[in-house]
Amino acid sequence: MATGFFNVPVAKNEPIYSYAPGSPERAKLKAAIEEARSKQIDIPMYINGKEVRTDKKKPLSPPHDHQHILGYFSEGDASHVQASIDAAMAAKKDWANMSWENRASIFLKAAELIAGPYRYKMNAATMLGQSKNAFQAEIDSACEIVDFLRFNVQYMTEIYKQQPESSAGIWNRVEQRPLEGFVFALTPFNFTAIAGNLPTAPAMMGNTVVWKPAYTQIYSAHVLMEVFTEAGVPPGVINLFYVDGPTAGDVIFKHQDFGGIHFTGSTGVFQHIWKTIGENIYKYKSYPRIVGETGGKDFIIAHESAHAKAVATAISRGAFEFQGQKCSAASRAYIPSNMWEEVKGYVIEDLKTFKMGGTEDFTNFINAVIDEKSFDKIAKYIDDAKASDKVEVIAGGNYDKSKGYFIEPTVLLTTDPKYTTMCEEIFGPVITIYVYEPKDFEATLKLVDETSPYALTGAIFSQDRYALEVGVKALEQSAGNFYINDKPTGAVVGQQPFGGARGSGTNDKAGSMINLLRWVSPRLIKETFVPPVDYRYPFLGED
Repeated sequence: MATGFFNVPVAKNEPIYSYAPGSPERAKLKAAIEEARSKQIDIPMYINGKEVRTDKKKPLSPPHDHQHILGYFSEGDASHVQASIDAAMAAKKDWANMSWENRASIFLKAAELIAGPYRYKMNAATMLGQSKNAFQAEIDSACEIVDFLRFNVQYMTEIYKQQPESSAGIWNRVEQRPLEGFVFALTPFNFTAIAGNLPTAPAMMGNTVVWKPAYTQIYSAHVLMEVFTEAGVPPGVINLFYVDGPTAGDVIFKHQDFGGIHFTGSTGVFQHIWKTIGENIYKYKSYPRIVGETGGKDFIIAHESAHAKAVATAISRGAFEFQGQKCSAASRAYIPSNMWEEVKGYVIEDLKTFKMGGTEDFTNFINAVIDEKSFDKIAKYIDDAKASDKVEVIAGGNYDKSKGYFIEPTVLLTTDPKYTTMCEEIFGPVITIYVYEPKDFEATLKLVDETSPYALTGAIFSQDRYALEVGVKALEQSAGNFYINDKPTGAVVGQQPFGGARGSGTNDKAGSMINLLRWVSPRLIKETFVPPVDYRYPFLGED
């Protein structure tokens, strides 16, 4: 067999299309949306390369138009989870033994398919299934997943190239083995790119995967699976099933071949999973890899020297893009009293220009939250705030679910820095402001650090470099992704590896080599060319 040391194409971030009026991409995306809305599709599970359907059909609807049916998916049961595991284990040997450049080629092809012929279908599915506007879909379901695939291939080769030194007469080498067993990918609704990255990152490193997406993301997960199949992912390498969480967990976490979990979701679910794994630890062949990114209570703190307009824009974008349904969304802000009125004026001015409605109308900046359960939860936070003597509703505060799950972008002002909405993750278009006195800047930094159990993202605004240095050091453990004079959202693969610690996860940095290292188990091989034939060392000789 011919062999060589291969250089992969240099990874570059996928260009973001503007979808401006009159642009060709705008026309193509609108046509894809119209095509998707014009029909109802029958979405199967994908197990061992085969489409699997059941008699239990569940509808999928746009969150902004919940009476419209996009299609139906086949809900499975425990037998489909077991079949997925069986398929993954059967495919494991051949996949692990495949040369790395062929695995790389498959995922590089997937990137090109999404960047090219699948771009508008992928974006339309995300816009309709998850109620993302055109720009939010473009940066997620086109650009970010393409970036994940391209950069992860590059990181994979860099990992394989890392080798130890060798002494004279010895050759030391390290090979990166896939984990023993299968990997479980449990993916969220809010980012199609995350739903694509969580199964493909372990698979790229030679693992086989069973994948359960959130039900509210199945519509675009189906398109991802179409891409992976066309790209050449072999049967059994990535198996996609639709079952409820407890059913999946009951099978997976009791299986002796469970090798690891790649997770994005709520802190409560992740902690329960960790506990369950611990209770079953004696059943597994190896200690499973547990990789998770969970929640956030992400902050903005402004110093008295900050530019008010920049702070206001960070609030308007950071808190309300994609209806605040980003793990990184700004949901609490600390503003000094010297600029509060100016910041408030700019934010209110911005909110007055926000249009809210369906994603099919590209002039809508705000769309619907994901489902009725989320809507009701967010509405209760708003209602409780309206009833509290510690809170004033500065903007928004209204909601309506008659046609879609629409909640107005809402700004709350509280006199209590430990009020509920300053502490708990809401995952919706709500931000709470606390106004502090400029002289209390350092005390407020301490407040920021101690208020929330999370540590995902945060931002500081200041034109005073001494204040910035104080803030960056004081908030060292408060956020895994920290922003200076910018909103706390919008991490780009290859530029800002993403993840947080504390209650926000294991900080294994999606979109970096750090994450891929979690999906391999290195083996060191030492070869001695001329081995010794006498146990005696020179020091044993007599004087």
